[in-house]
Amino acid sequence: MLEVSGLIINYGPFIAVNDISIKVEAKEIVGVVGPNGAGKSSIVRAIGGLVKPKSGRISFGGSAFDELPAHERIRRGCSIVPEGRGLFPQMSVEENLLMGAYALQDGARVRAGMERCFEFFPILAERRRQIAGTLSGGQQQMLAISVGLMSEPTLCILDEPSLGLAPIVIAEIGKTLRLLRESGLTVLLFEQNAKLTCSVSDRIYIVASGQIQHYDRADRILSNPELIKHLV
Repeated sequence: MLEVSGLIINYGPFIAVNDISIKVEAKEIVGVVGPNGAGKSSIVRAIGGLVKPKSGRISFGGSAFDELPAHERIRRGCSIVPEGRGLFPQMSVEENLLMGAYALQDGARVRAGMERCFEFFPILAERRRQIAGTLSGGQQQMLAISVGLMSEPTLCILDEPSLGLAPIVIAEIGKTLRLLRESGLTVLLFEQNAKLTCSVSDRIYIVASGQIQHYDRADRILSNPELIKHLV
């Protein structure tokens, strides 16, 4: 579904991402785990069309993605839930969801998408009129994921969804990611939280200093004590 090949991203003389390649197959969860500053968010921004790589190729569904503007990538089915959530804090839960559905023209599809989000996160249905900025951190992350789902993506990319959340909320996020995969959605997860990433992913890329250090199935990484030490 998604293929990133030979990606290099620099900011002036600083090389943030150095020759990274990632593949994501349909209906799987792929994790990219690494410390702060590893280059994860730069990869996300490049896939989303917010950063122009120095070199490399990005394809989605077999078609080149490199020259498409960010809004067209969303229309093609690639949605991003950014680090920091990217909500409109002065707008209500429902208004934020409607903003996520701006690419859709069919009111019935928008309403169906909103109800689907409320099924995943019932607390949002209870608080649909509440101002987003007054929600708890966990509820804001649930809303951010829901906004990402409103455009009816086939691939959803999440950047650090567990950041700043309590363990019980992180566990709920993990449960939701598994439900999304069961519903047919493909997920690319960028995380510092190795425990969450290993618990939900089929395959994992470990990145550090802008390069892939290791790649394997999640179960093999979990059974490798040396890799676990590296992740921790």
